[in-house]
Amino acid sequence: MDLKVTDTKKFHNGQEIPLVGLGVWKMRDEKEAIEAIQVAIESGYRAIDTAKVYENEEYVGQAIREAGIARAREALTITSKLWNADHGYDETLRAFDTTLKKLQLDYLDLYLIHWPVLAYKDSWRAMERLYNEGLIKSIGVSNFHQHHLENLFTTANEKPVIDQIEIHPLLSQKPLKAYLESQDIVHEAWSPLAQGGELLKNQTLQRIANKYNVTIPQVILRWHLNNGSVIIPKSVTPERIRANIDLFGFDLATSDMAEIDALNKDERKGSNPDSEEFLARVWK
Repeated sequence: MDLKVTDTKKFHNGQEIPLVGLGVWKMRDEKEAIEAIQVAIESGYRAIDTAKVYENEEYVGQAIREAGIARAREALTITSKLWNADHGYDETLRAFDTTLKKLQLDYLDLYLIHWPVLAYKDSWRAMERLYNEGLIKSIGVSNFHQHHLENLFTTANEKPVIDQIEIHPLLSQKPLKAYLESQDIVHEAWSPLAQGGELLKNQTLQRIANKYNVTIPQVILRWHLNNGSVIIPKSVTPERIRANIDLFGFDLATSDMAEIDALNKDERKGSNPDSEEFLARVWK
């Protein structure tokens, strides 16, 4: 598959998102976060993914203002997310206003419902208002299963442009991705390398990495791209940040893709959006 670092995925509303972005989950140290974002931008990243619950929206905003690229704001795609305790129509409007102030931006490129808890239909109505007012260029969801989306569709005027979900070789999510594609909704992989480091010791992935003289993370991330997903790998290490976007000088053979597909166990490293215990806990 012939891909370039500058390639984007087009949303159904005409907006676009870079194929590779920087995830900033757990970057709560100001200096570390700002330096990681600056290294990413210098390395060619043009998308940054944050959220209220990450507690680093201010750092993302500062890094954008200090970015050493021409027309930095216009060149970047900035994503943030509505946290679970802020659901509801008025609550969503207030939460978004706080997010925008922390980022010190005039608009947000992409705003997502972080988890499908309780009043997400009311939250979506508020997001539609913000979208129609031009304060958000695109609106989407995160961690929504097919049934959550179908429920949202019963009242929504705007369809989500993207669903950010857990995807990695141990959890390929093929049925959900097929459904999203049938609805013209982009699938984006959070935790694309999986949590815990298990995949980094996998012999199949190591053999494929040796074949192309790349690293296991590069193999996994290229697998995602070939499967049509947008990816947001997280790292604060400059060498890894650079390596995580250095995915365009090689391609995986069909046989390699099939071997990686075969690693699927439907095994989550994060929480299941259908877990009532989890949703009750994160609501607070």
